[in-house]
Amino acid sequence: MSAGAAPRGRDEELVLARISAAAGRAGLGRRYATHRAPRTETGARWGAAAFAGVRRLLGSGTPEAGAGARLDLYERGATAFAGGRVRAVRFDSTVVRRLGALTPRGVTWGLVLADVHGGRVLLRRGDFERPEEWWPGIRRAVTAAQVPPALTALEGGGRLVFGPVWITADEVGAGGGALRWSEVRGIEVLEGSVTVRAAGRRPLRAAAASGIPNFCVLHALAGHLTGPGRLPGPGHLPGTEGHGG
Repeated sequence: MSAGAAPRGRDEELVLARISAAAGRAGLGRRYATHRAPRTETGARWGAAAFAGVRRLLGSGTPEAGAGARLDLYERGATAFAGGRVRAVRFDSTVVRRLGALTPRGVTWGLVLADVHGGRVLLRRGDFERPEEWWPGIRRAVTAAQVPPALTALEGGGRLVFGPVWITADEVGAGGGALRWSEVRGIEVLEGSVTVRAAGRRPLRAAAASGIPNFCVLHALAGHLTGPGRLPGPGHLPGTEGHGG
């Protein structure tokens, strides 16, 4: 250890203090789960370092999570610490997308969220341990926080937009067409496009190359507006379903 370097325990305490301060400023409430960066072998670390160099040459602005990174989940949001930065996200105001993301092992799935300042936070499946917990947990929390006010807005005559899809209390539209909710049998995102399937009519289709913003919220609202049991539920783990986040 070089002269003047703080002990590892002290470094962790300082990081935790920064995380707690950011969570407090954002009003995230009580922390209930922490997901750290997975342990990596020497070869994997070398590969990740080489890959990070390639990303810098290509001009990518999103750093790898790396050693010491952590994702903390709270009652009303989350914090992500990576690359020396702490980012805070509120579930009631964030926008979440599911996108393919580069990793040292190839392409994997990632959740892209908007932080409290409007910045972009990318959480790759391999960045933090136990993605089978935090991935669906974030989606459920965003849905729970945003669906009630969205339903209130729709009941008041509002029109909500989710990328290429718009909805009202009576209709859903995409690609220049519209369907009554009573006709809708499913909404899914596959291979860069969104499809709204209908009973006895041609489906609506529109391009969605960058993912559907808050698809989990859209799907839940569609479930309310079409009636219980009418739509299949979206999957939770990346790569196991055709839905867009």
